[in-house]
Amino acid sequence: MTNNLKVLRAIKTISQEELAKQIQVSRQTINAMEKGKYVPSTVLALKLAGYFKVSVEEIFKLENED
Repeated sequence: MTNNLKVLRAIKTISQEELAKQIQVSRQTINAMEKGKYVPSTVLALKLAGYFKVSVEEIFKLENED
């Protein structure tokens, strides 16, 4: 799964720490998601979508499986 979190944060000019506080997770969770090392729960994905005012699909994309 890939995501656009880093791009969305840059557009809003917020840090990982600020985003983490807004959606009530750790900065490490945000970092791990941005690096593709952590797949968020549905609830967390919805919180992120709500925060950025975009759809979940605009943040997260499934990688093509061969």
